[in-house]
Amino acid sequence: MTQRLVIRLIPLEVLLFAALAGWLAMSGMRYIVNTLPAFEQSEAQTISPVFTPEVQHWSRKIAAWSAAYQLDPNLVATVMQIESCGMPSAVSSAGAQGLFQVMPFHFTPEENMQDPDTNANRGLAYLALGLARAGGNVGLALAGYNGGHSLIGRDYSLWPAETQRYRYWGTGIYQDAASGQAASPRLQEWLEAGGAGLCARAAQELGLAQ
Repeated sequence: MTQRLVIRLIPLEVLLFAALAGWLAMSGMRYIVNTLPAFEQSEAQTISPVFTPEVQHWSRKIAAWSAAYQLDPNLVATVMQIESCGMPSAVSSAGAQGLFQVMPFHFTPEENMQDPDTNANRGLAYLALGLARAGGNVGLALAGYNGGHSLIGRDYSLWPAETQRYRYWGTGIYQDAASGQAASPRLQEWLEAGGAGLCARAAQELGLAQ
């Protein structure tokens, strides 16, 4: 049998990622990168077990959405946990819609605001922009997601009480998830403070209620 030489082309993204990592290492800079490049995360990275079953229901979707916007899946899951507990039909008193509680003005007239993919695209684009404006500071990005990006540059004491609570819940849940814990004391606090009712409605809608 004639042997054929098979040449595997290395994707440009992998070469760029390796080059960047090598340059940073040689320069002596300290940096933090994800274990895998964003384009590989959708199949390889899952969310922490600390999140409720209603959010776990969306774990594969969360991985794919996170990869598309180069976000940590645990951060995306944290936002979903607080905003809707995984209930696609969630609507706030202010009119925010869907899994990520996105305000109507973020959508075009023909879009279905409660469609999971559409809602994720609009919400996570806003989250990613806030994270960039916050210089990677998760607490500031969460505050910007809740109260608007203009809060990112303002003193914490000037934030609305709702935004201060949002940052408290979000940073605690995210830190518990990102640190590899099996359970989150902060998430338990959130559930006891009223989140359990939201999750019960989400479980009913998703067919997870027993």
